[in-house]
Amino acid sequence: MKKIFSLLLLLAACSVASAQEYMRIWQNGENVKVPLSEVTFAEDGTSFTAEGQTYQTSQVDSITFVHIITVTWDGAQANVEKGNVLGIDYTVEGAHVVITSTNIHNELEFVLQGSSTNGSLTYNGTYKCKFYLNGLNLTSQKGAALEILCGKRIDLILNEGTDNVLVDAANGSQKAALYCKGHLEVEGGGSLTVTGKTRHGICTKEYLEIKKSVGSITVNGAESDGIHAGQYFLMKGGTVTVSGQKGDGIQTEILTLDDDVTPNPDKEFNGQIFIKGGTLNVTAAANDKKAIKSADKMTVTGGTFTILASGKGSKGISVAKHLLINQDDATTNMQIRATGGIYEDEETEEETRCMGIKVAKNMAITAGTLKVANTGSKSRGVKVDGLYYIGAEASAVASWTGTKSTTMPPMD
Repeated sequence: MKKIFSLLLLLAACSVASAQEYMRIWQNGENVKVPLSEVTFAEDGTSFTAEGQTYQTSQVDSITFVHIITVTWDGAQANVEKGNVLGIDYTVEGAHVVITSTNIHNELEFVLQGSSTNGSLTYNGTYKCKFYLNGLNLTSQKGAALEILCGKRIDLILNEGTDNVLVDAANGSQKAALYCKGHLEVEGGGSLTVTGKTRHGICTKEYLEIKKSVGSITVNGAESDGIHAGQYFLMKGGTVTVSGQKGDGIQTEILTLDDDVTPNPDKEFNGQIFIKGGTLNVTAAANDKKAIKSADKMTVTGGTFTILASGKGSKGISVAKHLLINQDDATTNMQIRATGGIYEDEETEEETRCMGIKVAKNMAITAGTLKVANTGSKSRGVKVDGLYYIGAEASAVASWTGTKSTTMPPMD
């Protein structure tokens, strides 16, 4: 059956090769992507050669096809090259591109490159896909710079050695300069710089993952949050820098059911933040805002943090439930400064202190280094409403407000 299945796939490849550009060969869970122009088939269907390597059909698990669509911006115009890819429609108005996909069977990969001071891309689709930023510099004058209206997993790859810039239009209705309706996973060794002139810099409806391979992501200004993630935020590596935002630096929210205000039970880690490695630099300079704000728990298992809360009443880290710090994945070194003063609400006249860390429930540091300095007027270092615990392998220097525990407090 395996040989027959593989043979049928190969015959299918031969018949549709003119409409494809790449073929993905799967063996034992691993895959290799090769150009179809480099593939030749044996007449009896028992083997084929791709880029100089011969594969036996009996040893191939499956074959999938990859379609490449390239969008190039050049000043006031944009060009879309889709070849013979089926299920792709697009419109171009000046340098504003809208692509709609009805393709639900094969992989789609988009290469975005070039520069425009009045350009954008909006993508509509219902199937997972990949976007490669290959030296892209887009400033939009009417909405988001890059808007991905697809509720599936989206891979955003920053091509190695490239610098990519996204800026959205001011006074628009868009959620962010870079918006993804689904799950956004960022990888690749290039750089990405984002400015949000209407709301957020980067926003995802569901989770946002920063992978180990990422070079750097910088949000250098936003009218609201620098990075806003529904469901959860996960950082495994790279350098993430957020500053100049008027809202929170990095914020998660609890993803709810569409017809209810209760949390969606199908979404795991809802509202949480996970930092497993990399370098995180975040400044909260606006009044009564947070550099990092978790709507649920926050777990740190590695990474280098430089957090500054300089706005009046601002917080370096604010967690709605528990905060756990260790170094299970990488060395953890957290440096937090609270330099802001007292914030007084104009309507309620309620005063809010600037703090390095504010935890609504319990906090545990079992390993790693945490240093919190509070120099602002009447500021606080760490305030824990529940219990806090410092393990023997941890180094924690701060002024504490809360109840110290001699044993690990509950963190669920």
